[in-house]
Amino acid sequence: MEETTVECAHATHFGPRPCSSVAHPTTEPKLRSDELWFFGFALQARAGRFFARRKAVLRGAGRHRASVSRCHNPGMSAARVSIQNEDFDLQKEVAALRAGDARVGAVCSFIGTVRDRNDGSAVASMELEHYPGMTEKAIEAMIDEAQRRFDILGARVIHRIGLLQPQDQIMMVAVTSAHRGQSFQACEFLMDYLKTQAPFWKKEQTPEGARWVDARATDDEAMARWGIASNNNA
Repeated sequence: MEETTVECAHATHFGPRPCSSVAHPTTEPKLRSDELWFFGFALQARAGRFFARRKAVLRGAGRHRASVSRCHNPGMSAARVSIQNEDFDLQKEVAALRAGDARVGAVCSFIGTVRDRNDGSAVASMELEHYPGMTEKAIEAMIDEAQRRFDILGARVIHRIGLLQPQDQIMMVAVTSAHRGQSFQACEFLMDYLKTQAPFWKKEQTPEGARWVDARATDDEAMARWGIASNNNA
């Protein structure tokens, strides 16, 4: 069974992101460099939206309202990211992603589940937390990058939070394209990106006590395949 790990950092097209596991906001009050990166990311995104709206208003002077550009692709214009406590139905999610788009010739999907062992220890449960709002923005940016790299038509990412048990579904990625090769690559790229970029914390309950899931050096190796450098030392 698969399970995602997410605490690493790397350089992206948004700029270099310092590496280390993310400090938990309630147990580790000092912000570390990667958390500052997340706050900077959010501020940058907000500033970008402000200036984009400002330019639209100036271009549309004399009109009653500024125009809003929308994606021509129905798969890309629908909700692409959900962070939720409740479980999901892959079949329904894929049906919604494909709906109304006759160009789709391939769908690739991945589901991550909670396994009952990790790093040699039994796992009784896993609890996931995130930065509300900021996590969604980070994943949206990942999908934008996947769309830039691959010829895909639509994408959907769901990630659960809260208390989960072994065999529970943690997350899913689904990608549509005209041909299977692009869907396979984009789905794998998004999974590798999620493991090193998305601001989640995962705490496991083991016989030795509770522990936060650390980043792994294998995540660096996965990202290196896509030409993205990261600095996990785990």
